[in-house]
Amino acid sequence: MTDDDVLAGDVLDGDALDGNVLAGPLAGVWALDVTVATGRCAGCGDVAVLAGAVVFAHPMGRVARCRACGQVLMVVVERPDGVQVAARGLAWVRG
Repeated sequence: MTDDDVLAGDVLDGDALDGNVLAGPLAGVWALDVTVATGRCAGCGDVAVLAGAVVFAHPMGRVARCRACGQVLMVVVERPDGVQVAARGLAWVRG
């Protein structure tokens, strides 16, 4: 079984659970210190601490770009109802 199989939904069986089971494992990821967390650029594969990303502050939010290739890693928007993060440019993040 590959990650692509799982992502494509090809591997579904009777053991499916709801997203609440992710609360424990993800608590450590989302509460991470970005000055020491590492991530992999989905574009060029560069692995680096997130604090090393090149960040541009715009009125609509902050855009973090890969230090090696310039691809957008994530966009962070602070809203009245909370913080919204889109991280399509990160293949993975490790805390």
